Amino acid sequence: MAKIDVDASLAPRLFAPRLTVLVTSLDKKGRANIITLSWAMPTSFDPPLAAISVGKRRYSHELIEGCREFVVNIPSQDILEKVQLCGSRSGRNVDKFAESGLTQLPSKKVKPPRIKECVAHLECKLVDSLSTGDHTIFIGEVVAASVDEEAFDGMEKCIKLETFKPILHLTGPYFTTSTSVRQIN
Repeated sequence: MAKIDVDASLAPRLFAPRLTVLVTSLDKKGRANIITLSWAMPTSFDPPLAAISVGKRRYSHELIEGCREFVVNIPSQDILEKVQLCGSRSGRNVDKFAESGLTQLPSKKVKPPRIKECVAHLECKLVDSLSTGDHTIFIGEVVAASVDEEAFDGMEKCIKLETFKPILHLTGPYFTTSTSVRQIN
């Protein structure tokens, strides 16, 4: 197969598809906000750490720096339109919970809420951050985690893709989901 050169600025798009998450944080008055991200990943088993990359001009960047806590909520294809809405509005101007119809669920160990309609939740306390060009990587220690029982395989200790269809972001308004699982021995 022939290779073609593309502009280096397209490099992030070559990582597609990426898991899409909804991250919640709080402003100084305790109002919750949601940001849609596809730049999120685990970074350590011990201690359990999760990283999210947030644009420096985003409202949530300011909130996470101030609150020093955030929740990574993992949505399914069932709420794709709400996920897109949360990614296309600024929390500076609108209440994304009210606009999207998503439901705040109290977290167990941090102040920002979980999102009830999401399948899994990682409650994080900020432990470090790294400036990376026009984004900041926020690293949070996962202090509590929860998942919908029917979407979790307790024996294998992982998400059941036959039950849960994650949202995978390609680019812009394009999303997909996982359709099969292969086991390689």
